[in-house]
Amino acid sequence: MNIQYYGHSCFKITTKPAGRGKEDIVIFMDPFSKSIGLRPPQGQADLVLVSHDHSDHNNISAIKGSPRIIDIPGEYSIKDVNIIGISSFHDNKKGQERGLNTIYLLESEDIHICHLGDLGDDLNEKQLEEINGVDILMIPIGGKYTIDGKKAVEIIKKIEPKIIIPIHFKLKETSLDIEDEKTFCNEIGNCPTEKVSKINLKKKDLADKNMEIILMSVE
Repeated sequence: MNIQYYGHSCFKITTKPAGRGKEDIVIFMDPFSKSIGLRPPQGQADLVLVSHDHSDHNNISAIKGSPRIIDIPGEYSIKDVNIIGISSFHDNKKGQERGLNTIYLLESEDIHICHLGDLGDDLNEKQLEEINGVDILMIPIGGKYTIDGKKAVEIIKKIEPKIIIPIHFKLKETSLDIEDEKTFCNEIGNCPTEKVSKINLKKKDLADKNMEIILMSVE
């Protein structure tokens, strides 16, 4: 599985489901518009996941091909990729300020990924139960529109994923008024010094991982 970061909360995941002769499946998560100061993602896709209907997450028109769009909670199985969308709040006032957000659980190649989208509140027991056991947790840390670095660390300690990928934080190229990774890294205490734009993973690579943080940057 290849995971490429485009900035903000957007990823391109290229995966090959089990079975001989199966083609790669390309998935984009939360494609953004140019309004945030970054070049919008481009490329063909089979599937696009959208956590909520804001321009920094829902730029579906940037993606070529005729991808299947998933933008609401539910259970899906598309080309042997299993997806669960879980309803959550975009703020800490039961959605009264910014509405709802969809958390996505994605499983392929026996690797389980959770993308929290623009989560704005703590997770309840039912949500934690559904997320329990994920290998890779993509979690917002920038505050203001989402949970901040401190709250993110609290949630991470409840989930204990093998790999943590911070999202929705200030990059030097972005125009958004949100925090960078410093608060989060100070709270969790073990951020790497180097950032990467893409990672390649197999299930066996996760065996000895324990809450390892991967900071990503735009290529």
